[in-house]
Amino acid sequence: MTIIIGLVITLGCMLGGFVAMGGHIEVIWQPWEYLIICGAALGTFVVANPMKTIKDVGRGLVEVFRMLTPKPREYLDVLGVLHALMRELRGPARNELERHIEKPAESPLFQRFPTVLLNADLTTFVCDYCRLILMGNARTHEIEALMDEEIETMRHDKLKSYHALVTVSEGLPALGIVAAVLGVIKAMGALDESPEILGSLIGAALVGTFAGIFFSYAIVAPVAAKLKIVRHKKMRLYVIVKQTLLAFMNGAMPQVALEHGRKTISVYERPSIDVVEQQTFAAREAA
Repeated sequence: MTIIIGLVITLGCMLGGFVAMGGHIEVIWQPWEYLIICGAALGTFVVANPMKTIKDVGRGLVEVFRMLTPKPREYLDVLGVLHALMRELRGPARNELERHIEKPAESPLFQRFPTVLLNADLTTFVCDYCRLILMGNARTHEIEALMDEEIETMRHDKLKSYHALVTVSEGLPALGIVAAVLGVIKAMGALDESPEILGSLIGAALVGTFAGIFFSYAIVAPVAAKLKIVRHKKMRLYVIVKQTLLAFMNGAMPQVALEHGRKTISVYERPSIDVVEQQTFAAREAA
């Protein structure tokens, strides 16, 4: 929604200011100039990126326009499933935990936290490190180093689409110049025409420069920045898991370990400790 609002404000002020200066909107409407710029940008984007990144950009744009960042329920579910798993790890029947982490989709423990199950990558991340803890011979600093490496790898992969869009935004002004030069070439072929026609052709050519800069700094670059924010917020869920499990491995009680994870959530979105305790108590009672 904020993207639509921002574009409306940008276009309204730009076009409104242009009209107020005495400009004519129809002069800006040069579809072939736009086709040259957008087509060249799309082509270079396809050339520069593998198919996986191209598809991920499509998924990323959906995430941006729908603002699919973690909601409070997702944070609470992550903390809830970690609390349940840590209680199993501390209990006398900790070997029963294996059936939960081997087939989480069939586990009644995971089924109590549906938003975690919907995130297959996060579920795998949680199960993998609970399995290492269950083995009992892993050292905390080794697990931490492994978690850091995996999280950094995932972050790098998740931001490939951001870097792809940034590359496109950086190239758009130059592609706008290409469109403008082609327009000027066309105008040079009409030097024998009247000044009105020649002026119209030159004006149409300059629209290419305007469009390249506008598409770059007013559309693609802001969308890329929004994508980076969305992906960073999604990676926060993995940091919560990391800090919680490391605290647990260092001897903290499950409820105390949850505090280590809760504190990594942005202060603007962080659930209160009372809410976390109520949710974990309710989940424990439901079990």
